[in-house]
Amino acid sequence: MNKYESIANLLKQHIRDNTYPIGSLLPSQTDLADQFQVSRMTINKAINILTMEGFVSAQRGFGTKIMNRPFWNKNVSPVDQYNGLSAEMRQLNRPIESQIIDFNVDFPDADEQEHLTLTAQQPIYRIIRLRLVDHEPYLLEHTIMPVELVPNLTDEILHHSIYDYLQNKLGLQIAGAYRNIQAAKPDELDMKYLKCQPDDPVLEVAQMVYLKNGQPFEYSHSRNRYDKRSFTELNLRK
Repeated sequence: MNKYESIANLLKQHIRDNTYPIGSLLPSQTDLADQFQVSRMTINKAINILTMEGFVSAQRGFGTKIMNRPFWNKNVSPVDQYNGLSAEMRQLNRPIESQIIDFNVDFPDADEQEHLTLTAQQPIYRIIRLRLVDHEPYLLEHTIMPVELVPNLTDEILHHSIYDYLQNKLGLQIAGAYRNIQAAKPDELDMKYLKCQPDDPVLEVAQMVYLKNGQPFEYSHSRNRYDKRSFTELNLRK
């Protein structure tokens, strides 16, 4: 992530948590450049992102005003988000809960060995969790992680945030994720836990997440209710 994208994300967080209230003016580009110890050009690029996403409106001579019309609603996630659903919901001040459907240790099949660069003898966790947001079924996660990379995983951790455990307890540094998003039909678990009807579409997100050393540590498929979640992507010219 470029510096200006990191600054844009931080400014969006400040807008969401009301550090910069709606209707107020964003600090000047000079003040922001001093605050973040970057050039005004970097700040300008960050503000351009906020403008394109509807968080602010910049007018020459009048400053940059905080708006109340971002181009996505509370159910839309950035497609490049890889800090985990718990972190995403915390930014939006939405309560999240985790219900464990299945949690066991197994050995990887050929497909899982290929994706996670494992041998047949290296054990993995198989995890199925129902994630509830605002106390409503939100998505069903099917996750596979190498036991060697994520030791001592417990029910207590699964009831909260795996990514918090990875980053804050194990000190792992997450580099990014590769995602494939497609429509699917609901299966029996979707209908049972997500309360889907047989003819409801499901948004399936297949995800590979990598550490900064290039090692994949998560191979997962999340099943999202069609009326609860969608994804957005902002393409920037470098």
